[in-house]
Amino acid sequence: MAMLCRLAPRGRSCTQLIAALGCSASRQKHTLPDLPYDYGALQPHISAEIMLLHHSKHHATYVNNLNVAEEKYKEALAKGDVTAQVSLQPALKFNGGGHINHTIFWTNLSPNGGGEPQGELMEAIKRDFGSFGNFKEKLTAVSVGVQGSGWGWLGFNQDQGRLQVTACYNQDPLQGTTGLIPLLGIDVWEHAYYLQYKNVRPDYLKAIWNVISWENVSARYTACKK
Repeated sequence: MAMLCRLAPRGRSCTQLIAALGCSASRQKHTLPDLPYDYGALQPHISAEIMLLHHSKHHATYVNNLNVAEEKYKEALAKGDVTAQVSLQPALKFNGGGHINHTIFWTNLSPNGGGEPQGELMEAIKRDFGSFGNFKEKLTAVSVGVQGSGWGWLGFNQDQGRLQVTACYNQDPLQGTTGLIPLLGIDVWEHAYYLQYKNVRPDYLKAIWNVISWENVSARYTACKK
């Protein structure tokens, strides 16, 4: 989990991202994290079938492929094979990002979620977006607008001390590619919603607000301000 908490400066290179993923001779293999709730716990907003496939198949594939890519990268480092190191960077970024993003995503959701945040996070939302309604509308619009596959994010800009909404394509990790510290991620890959919402992404985005764990998002916000 420490891997997910490192601050990545804006413009971080692929090589630095690879280092953050733990490509060293002594590294331990990445593992699929357990969900903090049952697969059916988010129904009716997210079906048990989607959660089962999303977690046990899609996320598991990112973890497995990341371990394979890191092993190959370690071998390339040992051989001094720069060409192989460069060729492995896209796989490390894609699968490493997939693992990072989903590990955050599962904790951002809760069967006891929904409603509105409280305390410092709510005050920051009002300060930076005018109101919770404006923030919700903006993050929804950014997420709907992702062309193809990607993520909508609420992040914290540590340099400016402000919240920021943005989108990342494919499995690009927010912090490793923009420098923003991830607080809330919304997966808008079709595998996150198609079995239940077909191609109507806005319906999925309307539903997911009912299971957002503001307790988790608030804890992330508090932690990144220390």
